[in-house]
Amino acid sequence: MSRDVSPLPPICFLLGVPRSGTTLLAHLLQQHPDITAPPEPWLMLALEAFGRVDHRHPAGASLIQVAACEFLGRIDGVSASRAFADAAYTQYLAAAGKRTLIDKTPRYWMVLDYLHSLYPEAPHILLLRNPYAIAASLKSTWGIPFVSERCPPTSVSCLADLVIGTPTAAVALALADLVLGLPALAAQRGRRHTQIVHYEHLVERPDEESRRVIAGLGYDPTGVIFAGVEQTEYLRLSSFGDRRLLQKKAVDNRSVETWRTELTIEEMQTVTDLVGADLLVELGYEQSLQHAKDAGIVDRGKAVTERYRQVFQTWWDLRRGEAGGIPPGSREYNSIFQQAEENTPIGSNSSTQAQCPPESKIGETLKLATSMVAQLKQALMASEYDRATQLEALRNRDAAIEALRREVVRLEQSLAKEI
Repeated sequence: MSRDVSPLPPICFLLGVPRSGTTLLAHLLQQHPDITAPPEPWLMLALEAFGRVDHRHPAGASLIQVAACEFLGRIDGVSASRAFADAAYTQYLAAAGKRTLIDKTPRYWMVLDYLHSLYPEAPHILLLRNPYAIAASLKSTWGIPFVSERCPPTSVSCLADLVIGTPTAAVALALADLVLGLPALAAQRGRRHTQIVHYEHLVERPDEESRRVIAGLGYDPTGVIFAGVEQTEYLRLSSFGDRRLLQKKAVDNRSVETWRTELTIEEMQTVTDLVGADLLVELGYEQSLQHAKDAGIVDRGKAVTERYRQVFQTWWDLRRGEAGGIPPGSREYNSIFQQAEENTPIGSNSSTQAQCPPESKIGETLKLATSMVAQLKQALMASEYDRATQLEALRNRDAAIEALRREVVRLEQSLAKEI
């Protein structure tokens, strides 16, 4: 069933922002006998963040990050990460008895450059969906608000609080998928080895679209029997993927136009501001934009959308800097007391009279003590340096938050002028 004329890709990346239908497409593609699509490996995100650990790590998050960066800086870190990823993907393929693995992880838009550096020739499948429909799905499935009682939209009124780590950070992250993720993925349309799938076409003719993508991967799609959305036990056993797929019996297109009734005019306005009218038209959703305009929304222009992107980019940069550590030059130190326990002579026997250690042992003990003092001083300096750096990081964070608040005020003022 498979063609052997050219090498078939062992790894393919299925890209699309959350709630764009990636779980459905992955499920359909893996009905080919040579393809497997596990629910959201997130492997590239984990590798890209290698060395950045939670600040509560007992070994010291900043020290771990600096040490890992220094070590990897002396080698080809890209090839090392590629070797690990190759080993993981290959073992998974071998266990599944398949030839190609589709890594379907929606938030790979965050690490596109890293993904390209590791797998520059890997095929991509880019799934696009109407941003209004994505927003409606975010609202109905995850409870993401697009307007606020305090001041619409939520992304403006709550942004300054989000960067401090309030529970509503999940809201900002979901909105960032639209504000930052969607244009980042849209820019990939011209990349080589990239197939584009529109969600609307997928649910209208799932067999035809699935066969087209499978053929684009180099496999013969003829003879493949698509069983709709049955056989989802693999998804039931995972913590990831769209759980709604478990409740369906067949693919239908009812979700294509539900946004027209699920979104209010204010919510449509928010989505238009966040995504931008230009990008909506560029992606082929001009009719949806016109429907929103007919309902009462207005195109506030590129400047408003760009200001949103700047604000979210600042927020995103702050989040990525949360695990920032002390600058290169600081070192983790070994357990001094363990060294003392291992090297300090005991020098006593079972007699009632204590015996003094020989002079050579005394000299060794003094040298060890001197070394311990030096290491303690070094440890103290590192600790003080770490504390000072953390204070400086806090000051920088506070300054960034204040700058972000000013950006929010300017954006709200510019929006008020448009009303």
